[in-house]
Amino acid sequence: MPMSQKDRYFEDYLPGEVHEFGSHTVSAEEIIEFAQRYDPQPFHTNPQAAAGSLYGGLIASGWMTGAIMMRMVVDYFLAPASSMGSPGLDELRWTRPVRPGDTLRVRVAVIETRRSQSKPDRGILLVQQECLNQNDEVVMSSKSMSLCRCRNAEPG
Repeated sequence: MPMSQKDRYFEDYLPGEVHEFGSHTVSAEEIIEFAQRYDPQPFHTNPQAAAGSLYGGLIASGWMTGAIMMRMVVDYFLAPASSMGSPGLDELRWTRPVRPGDTLRVRVAVIETRRSQSKPDRGILLVQQECLNQNDEVVMSSKSMSLCRCRNAEPG
């Protein structure tokens, strides 16, 4: 029987493993609500203005897409018992617009795991994260580092 996501520690994440999970259908209302609060550009907040924009219609803020992806990563990939936050991410790309009605999911590939030399109770996971739409098109990607508690403080 596979290990529960909630029971995973640093030692349980293996380079090369790939996880796909989640489903969130984006509505026009949430696009506008998020953008009015955090990214009030007309192509995010005003359907009429968006129709005349380069995008030809309303699109989600990339930051909203990132927030949706983060929620799915927390719900399906990170383990509450061992997740210790992140020192950052690299190579953030918004590769396609997210539109009302799009259904998003996440794919995470573990690239590397490295136990901390100075703090042996934790390790660093390097992962490639992709947010995909219902057509299997990548709409956002990044490389992210996660700090993860080890099951055993002793290396080995």
